[in-house]
Amino acid sequence: MPLKLESKGCEVLEMNLTISNAIVCNPDRQFLGEVYIEDGIIQSVGKELKVKGDVRIDASRRLLFPGFIDLHIQGAGGADILDASPETLHIISQTCARHGVTGFLGTTVYHPGEPNKHISSAVAESQQDMGGAEFLGFHLEGPFIAPEKRGMIRRASICEPSIEVLEEITEVTGDLLRMMTVAPELDGSIEIIKILVNRSVVASFGHSSASYEETLRGFNAGVSHVTHLFNAMNPMHHRSPGPLLAIFESREVTAQLISDGVHIVPPMVRFAVSMLGLDRCVLITDGMSGMGLPEGKYIYDGVEYISKGGTARYSDGTLIGTTLGLNEIAKRFLRFTGLPPYTIAKVASWNPALVLGLTGKKGSVEEGKDADIVILNQDFSVWKTIVGGKIVYDSEDSRIK
Repeated sequence: MPLKLESKGCEVLEMNLTISNAIVCNPDRQFLGEVYIEDGIIQSVGKELKVKGDVRIDASRRLLFPGFIDLHIQGAGGADILDASPETLHIISQTCARHGVTGFLGTTVYHPGEPNKHISSAVAESQQDMGGAEFLGFHLEGPFIAPEKRGMIRRASICEPSIEVLEEITEVTGDLLRMMTVAPELDGSIEIIKILVNRSVVASFGHSSASYEETLRGFNAGVSHVTHLFNAMNPMHHRSPGPLLAIFESREVTAQLISDGVHIVPPMVRFAVSMLGLDRCVLITDGMSGMGLPEGKYIYDGVEYISKGGTARYSDGTLIGTTLGLNEIAKRFLRFTGLPPYTIAKVASWNPALVLGLTGKKGSVEEGKDADIVILNQDFSVWKTIVGGKIVYDSEDSRIK
């Protein structure tokens, strides 16, 4: 059953707000200081501010980050975008907020030749205040992907690259399509990639059997991002380098990392960071409906899966995602890499905002930016999540526990 979160548990702050005694973590540094918020916008950030808000929060030296942005999440709290329920995005949004996420791309699939009510339902629901993280648009995995690298995606959600199908997708998603995962080796994909880029949609490499050369052709056509690095793509070999070498050699292409220790084992997380550099790493959950719920059996696209230890698998052992919040993904990333806490502001806030072209408003704790903030305890559990200056999750409010 989907997790029910009462909207009354989300305190709406209509007065200006000062957060004091916080370890402010930005993409390049951290310091003990204060943040002043007014009308949903960060007005001042410093070590000791002269302006004080009507509402004051003492963070007691907790870690204050720009809100996390998850570019790849299918579901959470028992809900999945495929449910086509009028409450789906609300449940995902509020569950995301419990894990420090202030903005997310709803990731799903497209069924060629079908009504795709799950997408049109989400479009309609997106017009409402969801009481949690902001819905930033859709990330479609496919339908123009390699069937042999489909992973959890069913064959009915895959077709040959087609401009006609792309136009159908555009019609149902409206102006909310933000990212599409494409396999560049397929006939017709290069033209699709160019159209996506011209429409300011992020073309992402993934679910692909591309060679090194085919991957480069995709990059030259406009692919600028990579969907869950290492997963659903060919491995590297000294006589057949495949897509990974092309990705690592690039200076600009960003890549999603599922740093759970299962999809990518810890030594490979460290290797990926060493090859990409922090500027090109983007942490994601690849979250499933079991996120925020007890371990057990759940359903994705009509097929049962098992959530155990934060990992989601089909009964045959196929990895299909995680049931971890982004705060836990971030915690494991730090443990695997040994990097300082403020680097999470780079890989979970700034970089995903950069991918979406949102760094003018999001991704760092700076004057003039949206007041999207997460305050974490030292163990990386979430203390408070703030979206647009409103507290949407408070771990100390008994109404939303």
